Amino acid sequence: MARDTLLKERWERLQQKLSAQFADGDLLDLDAIIYLVGVQELGQLHRRFRKEEKLDLMHIAICRLLEPYGYYEFEYFDQEGWPHYRLVEALPVLKAGEQSVLMKEAIVTYFLEKDYPI
Repeated sequence: MARDTLLKERWERLQQKLSAQFADGDLLDLDAIIYLVGVQELGQLHRRFRKEEKLDLMHIAICRLLEPYGYYEFEYFDQEGWPHYRLVEALPVLKAGEQSVLMKEAIVTYFLEKDYPI
C-alpha cells in the first residue's frame, strides 16, 4: 500500500510541476505528459508537429517508457533523428486502470532518472 501512496504523491507533484511549466497551470493529463516525453526523446523541442507526428511522438514515448520493463528495445535513429524501437515482449492484457498505473509509474521513474525534481 505504501508503494501505491508514494506513486500517487509523486505523480500528482510531477503533474502539477509539468502543468505549471508547460500548460500555464492547466492540469496536463496522462496523454499530454506522454506527448512531452516523446518531444523530449526526439530532442526537437522548438518546432511544431503535424497530427500524425504527434501520434508518432506518443509512440516513441510509450516505447521509451516501457523499455526498462523489457517490452521494447531501442534499435536506431533514422536520418531525421527519430528513434525507432522494436517490440521485445508483448504487453500483458491490462484493464484501463492498470494501464494507467503502469504508465504513471513509468513516467515518474523516467523523470526521476532524468533528475527532474519531483
